[in-house]
Amino acid sequence: MSTPLALGPMAGVTDLPFRLLCKEQGAGLLYTEMVSAKGVMYRNPNTAELIATEPAEQPIGLQLFGADPAIMGEQSKVLEEKPFAFFDINMGCPVPKVVNNGEGSSLMKDPKLVYDIVYAMVRAQSKPVTVKIRKGFGGVESAVEVAKAAEDAGASMVAVHGRFREEYYSGHSDWGCIRRVKEAVKIPVIGSGDVTRAEDAAAMMTETGCDGVMIARAARGNPWIFAQCKAYLADGTVIPKPDDDELCNMVLRHARMACDFKGEFIAMKEMRSHVAWYFAGRPGSAGLRRAANEIATYDGLAELIAQWRDTRAGSEQ
Repeated sequence: MSTPLALGPMAGVTDLPFRLLCKEQGAGLLYTEMVSAKGVMYRNPNTAELIATEPAEQPIGLQLFGADPAIMGEQSKVLEEKPFAFFDINMGCPVPKVVNNGEGSSLMKDPKLVYDIVYAMVRAQSKPVTVKIRKGFGGVESAVEVAKAAEDAGASMVAVHGRFREEYYSGHSDWGCIRRVKEAVKIPVIGSGDVTRAEDAAAMMTETGCDGVMIARAARGNPWIFAQCKAYLADGTVIPKPDDDELCNMVLRHARMACDFKGEFIAMKEMRSHVAWYFAGRPGSAGLRRAANEIATYDGLAELIAQWRDTRAGSEQ
């Protein structure tokens, strides 16, 4: 990757438009939202949007989830012709509907099954296979054992989120777990968890020895975090947070890209969450976020943001 910074895959968030914005800001590695291998097999109509990509995103990985080695191998072969640099296996998703099917972070309980899935995918097609894991499941730390199983099966890289499945995203990420995985395997390791600013990215790399840093939730409404981390890691430069004009221009550009990609009706419905993330913590933004929940058109959003900007400009005079 061009920078040691990865945008972590997030369902309903890291679609094509958002990934492109993060890439422009300095994300060196991207992932699609997670895609069901069974969904590919049964030709789920929603899959096409999830795997849409553009050349500007490279290198980008297609993240698959599933627990059947044969299906995972077969469907990676089906998708091999798609323009992805690698395949990633989701072994970290904590949501019940995924875990209850034995998928996502449930795989942290079974290193042998992890080996079989990775082995099947590596041998079914020619692209690199990576894995994204958690600290463990049910309070049992298995990250090192799972990472070694994946490496032995042919995995090219592992991303480690330092929380147990049951923690979801609460508490603190155990960076010591990331360090233990890094010390146990020879393949590159990406650390994940609690990186919310540039200083955190530098601290994680120093404390764990990891080869890269994955940023997920902290990028919601804040694609600039990649530019900030990139500059700080390079020479300690501190880039301030965007001013009101930069913020508003980014939100409107994001909305326009989303409309072009998904159509205005769906895009504006999904932008409501993004608007809340973008404006969180900004003075006078509470009313804007509430009003955004009623907006159904791009022009309506543009007008709402213009009103907020005018109010902010007036308050600063």
